Formats: sequence, structure tokens, C-alpha cells
Amino acid sequence: MGKFDGKVVLITGGARGQGRSHAVAFAREGADIAFCDIAAQLDSVPYPMSRPEDLDETVRQVEDLDRRCVAVTADVRDAAQVQDFVDRARTDLGRVDVLLANAGVFTFSTIAEMSDDVWKEMIDVNLTGVFHAMRAVLPAMVEQGSGRIIATSSTAGKMGFPNIGHYVASKWGVIGLVKSLAQEVGGNGITVNAICPTGVDTTMIQNEAAYRLFLPDLENPTRDDAAPAFQTLNAIPVPWIEPVDISNAMLFLASDEARYITGETLAVAAGATATNAG
Repeated sequence: MGKFDGKVVLITGGARGQGRSHAVAFAREGADIAFCDIAAQLDSVPYPMSRPEDLDETVRQVEDLDRRCVAVTADVRDAAQVQDFVDRARTDLGRVDVLLANAGVFTFSTIAEMSDDVWKEMIDVNLTGVFHAMRAVLPAMVEQGSGRIIATSSTAGKMGFPNIGHYVASKWGVIGLVKSLAQEVGGNGITVNAICPTGVDTTMIQNEAAYRLFLPDLENPTRDDAAPAFQTLNAIPVPWIEPVDISNAMLFLASDEARYITGETLAVAAGATATNAG
């Protein structure tokens, strides 16, 4: 028996990285999975994004656990595409119990030099995309009288950082959405929370553009070069954590053990926010 037998979990950005980890973790606990991903490159993003074959691999890993899996190519910036994804999940899998609003991107610029397009693409994916997903699942959850919504924010949603002001703004915004929605739907049996990771060992931070945030004067910085700099962010002496560490927190917040936790932020951050009162 798994903790999520008979449940259906929806994930945005599920083709790889944290999203794939979440899909596999919930499937291992008995859930059926529906996930969407853009599976295409955005102009402002300096690292390779997911591809159609990444969707196929997530499906394979979930189905290898003998769970059903629905994969949809969708752009969370587009409300209609997100709604179609949720409708497909309800049609094929029968219900919507958990939403993991995980899709996000990471780009870099000072505010003074930031173009309108870079700002807009960040906010549209990381903040508006979360709003689209939340709104799309609410009718089903209200009708059922139950649901769990968990959004991926960041330690950057609790602090400020140079060169990523648009990312910081998007992640603070996610926390505001979570706290507001938690108050709106608390009487409907729905909890709404956010997880705030430190750096996670995925392509989002494992790329030269991210390394240059810490090592601007080093030509062609590598993962090994960047690790000591990333480690300075964390009280526990690790440069980054693993996707499964975030999946474990998702499993907890979606479980019955967390039934009275709502409107909260859970930092899985190796102590990166230990000096922050928020």
C-alpha cells in the first residue's frame, strides 16, 4: 500500500529535473501521474530546456512502477493550454487530487540592463504559469471537497539577489499567491503551500551562465569551479541538494500528515535561509 493509492497528481514542468523526480516519487507511493512540459526552448533561457524525448522518459519511469501516466506538451504561459492539460488529466485519470506547480526558468541580468522581453518571459513562466495551474485545478478540487496545491518557490522568494531580480520577484510572487489562495479555499478542504529550495542539482543551475553569477572573471567556469561558491550560500556544507530532497518535501505536504498545514513556506535549503526571519 502506498500513501497515495487512488490519487491523481498533476505536475507542471514534469519532463525532467525536479518535475520528473516528483512524478517518480508519487508514482512509487501509488499515485497516477499527469504532467505537462513545454518541451521547447525559450529565447531568454541560456541552458538547454526539455525536449519531447524527455517527456517520453518520464512516462517510461512512471509506467515502470505500474502507474498510469498522461503526458501533455503545454506552455504554462498559455491559460488555454494549461486548462486543456487539466481537462485531459480529469478525463483520462478521473480526478485531480494534487497539483505540483513546478514549471520554472532561470535567467540572468541586472535590472538596469534587463530587456522587457527577459522580464516578461520570466514573470509569465514562473508566476503567471503558477496562477494558470492553480486556477485550472480549483473547480475539480472544490467539487471533491479536497485537494493539495504545492508551488515551487525558492530561497530567492525570501531574500534579494543581484543579477536575478526578475527571478526573485517571480518567486516572492509565488509565495504571495500561495498565502492568498490558502485563505480563499481553506474552507473547501484544500491546502496550499510553497517549497523554497536552495540550489538543486539540475540543468537550471548546472550551466555556464549560472556559474558566471559567482565567477564572473573566470573563463569557461565548470561545475567543479562553481561548487565552492554555491556552497557559501548554505549552512550545511553542500553546494546544492538533490531533486529527491524536494520530492520528499512534496510528499509530506501532499499527505494526510500535513492536513493542517496551509499558507506556509517550507525551506528545503541546507540552512540557506537560517538567518532570515521569514
